[in-house]
Amino acid sequence: MQANVIVEEMPTAPFTTDPRIPPRDRVVSRDLLDRWARERPDKVFIKFDDTGEEWTYGQFRPMVLQTALGLQQLGVRQGDHVLVWMPNCRENIRVFFAVNYLGAVYVPINTAYRGGLLAHVIENSDARLAVVHGDLVDRLREVSTATLETVVVLGRQPSGLALRTVDYAEALLPAEGRLAAPARQIEPWDPQSIIYTSGTTGPSKGVLSSYLHMFSNAGPESWPFVTEDDRYMIASPMFHIGGMGGMYVMFVRGASVAFLDRFDTATFWASMRRTETTVAFLLGVMASFLEKQPPGPADRDHRVRCVFMVPLAGDIAAFSARFGVDVYTIFNMTEISSPIVSEPNPVVRGTCGRKRDGVDVRLVDENDCEVPDGTVGEMLVRTDRPWGMNSGYYKNPEATARAWRNGWFHTGDAFRRDADGYYYFVDRMKDAIRRRGENISSFEVEADVVAHPDVQEAAAIGVPNEMSEEDVLVAVTPVPGRTIDPVALIEFLRGRMAHFMVPRYVRVFAELPKTPSSKVKKQEIRAEGVTPDTWDREKAGIQVRSDRFNARS
Repeated sequence: MQANVIVEEMPTAPFTTDPRIPPRDRVVSRDLLDRWARERPDKVFIKFDDTGEEWTYGQFRPMVLQTALGLQQLGVRQGDHVLVWMPNCRENIRVFFAVNYLGAVYVPINTAYRGGLLAHVIENSDARLAVVHGDLVDRLREVSTATLETVVVLGRQPSGLALRTVDYAEALLPAEGRLAAPARQIEPWDPQSIIYTSGTTGPSKGVLSSYLHMFSNAGPESWPFVTEDDRYMIASPMFHIGGMGGMYVMFVRGASVAFLDRFDTATFWASMRRTETTVAFLLGVMASFLEKQPPGPADRDHRVRCVFMVPLAGDIAAFSARFGVDVYTIFNMTEISSPIVSEPNPVVRGTCGRKRDGVDVRLVDENDCEVPDGTVGEMLVRTDRPWGMNSGYYKNPEATARAWRNGWFHTGDAFRRDADGYYYFVDRMKDAIRRRGENISSFEVEADVVAHPDVQEAAAIGVPNEMSEEDVLVAVTPVPGRTIDPVALIEFLRGRMAHFMVPRYVRVFAELPKTPSSKVKKQEIRAEGVTPDTWDREKAGIQVRSDRFNARS
């Protein structure tokens, strides 16, 4: 049902003359939605994989206005923080754009959160209103709800919750009304969202992002090879930068997205064909999953022209030839804005690409002093555009100060750079393994392990050695229909990696523990350590020694 919504005009305000700041109708959601509905009303913005339903820009604007009116009638005003705790669904999309249309801040919550972590995020958010899926709402009974006053519930309504609860359809789908203008113009540097990090090593931190940050993250300047004519696959959750951010950066192009419930190896190319997707993002082991599927006619029966493969692994030329796509890779994270981007089909194994225009990148030691090419250092980043990266961690000045010390954002990731300007991810600083005086990259170990034809997925960690430092343990899952023989795996790895990197322990999982954003919970594997079902190379009598060379004069 389309509502009759009268929209009050926004107050006008002068705009900056700084050429680094795009005009509002290229960056701010409200201005963009009005512009695209006016300029390209018949263009499809979203195509849903589950039903084939399409939303054009002309159809989408009234939906957003109706939901924005409902939020405003519940008291949401410019600058307010609105919690959104829902899986990927149509209502989540409407709420996202409606919150921003009011000039309020979208604060999505990971659908796996509960208990202390959920309470922490609710308290940290300062939100008075939350939009929650009915399957999640009962978890609110278990925690302190801090400043929350009202919960809009989609689906099954709770009883006895010590908060005001209202039904989504009744509250956010009003029949008519007047939508008041924000108190002031919404600016590109205003807060757009707070996205909480995965919290794998401590309480989640809320990354405060402006519209300019999201625009710079993967917009037309950062990813110039993705255009307004493309349709980009959204399969990541909306509480993740890959879901919400991907949708927004295609929106700023006036382009299109394909909305999938989730990534599924078996149906991936069928989904790409149904939705007429042209650009896809393959995160983690998604590319490996696709490569290890039996070849078939569907491999090229699609319109996908390019994919992002992050990290870059395997035989890129073979992947490109088999699936008929160009392959790109990048380095990015929620807090920054794609500082490293590759050329199509990079031939340099393991690279993340080169520095793009508009950013500065340094690799430094523990004192923030630059390290020479070929030496591992922490990556530091800054942009030449004001507000082109995160605006800090919300209500966490200590973490903000640590991350932004000396005027550069510290990524916490170890990299090296070669003489040609290519950057190579080595590891998360906290995940590096130390064995017998050698520093080992868990990322590099995992890349070689996954190259084995029977291995679907791998995670490498360090476990305490009986004498000192650590030994390497790899947690692996098999390709469906196959089994993993640890002895055969070790023999395979001996020919591919330095002797000190060859794992001592192999532990086979049916499925690796993961966050809903598909990150492996290494801390969980690390906490369990060497379990009774873990295979031990040394107990099996297999020794891996260093190569010995006879020096000759």
